[in-house]
Amino acid sequence: MSGSQNAPEPEKILIKVIEGEPFEDRQELPVSFYPTEFSLNESVEYGEQNIPGLTSPVTQFGSGGAATLSMELLFDTYEQGRDVREEFVDDVDALLEVDEELHTPPILRVVWGNLTEYKWILESADKRFTTFHPDGTPARARVDVTFKEYKPPDEQLRDAPRSSADRTKVWRVTEGDTLWSIASKEYGDPERWREIATANGISNPRTLRAGRELVVPPLEV
Repeated sequence: MSGSQNAPEPEKILIKVIEGEPFEDRQELPVSFYPTEFSLNESVEYGEQNIPGLTSPVTQFGSGGAATLSMELLFDTYEQGRDVREEFVDDVDALLEVDEELHTPPILRVVWGNLTEYKWILESADKRFTTFHPDGTPARARVDVTFKEYKPPDEQLRDAPRSSADRTKVWRVTEGDTLWSIASKEYGDPERWREIATANGISNPRTLRAGRELVVPPLEV
């Protein structure tokens, strides 16, 4: 018996709805064949801050960016003699519609390998029909989809760092800075502004003046 005959069957991909009700009779959307590749992109956002005395702006971390997942999905109903739009593609379209209770499209998991650890919403779907029944009814569809990571504010706050290995920093206040914005940039959490206020003896956080240097202490558990 050849090695190819002993090879395990590749795992099928499944799109599972975990919040919302886009379908009438199911909460899962199976894909006919597993993708040959996918693209997972993760990024962070940076901003620039002008500081008097420096010849160029200082680049500072702004926030984390949402991950995106892109792949081609293949749906096939040729052997069943059915319309691939009615069986699958219409359900893909339903995943793009805003759920009335969630006020977002349905929240999804892509059940395939380690992609399951993310929550997603479907951002776009580009459909191509490539095989047809004798009467012209579409029987096979290739759908290029892009998912965007979904992480609501309460989950982000739970995951926000509560400790920091960084040493104490000095922040020179510029026009428009607030303790809230500084805490957001340094700690990833604007609610931690009190640590900065306490370290600098600030009783009124609304009286920051441009040019003042603030001690930004490391976070402690």
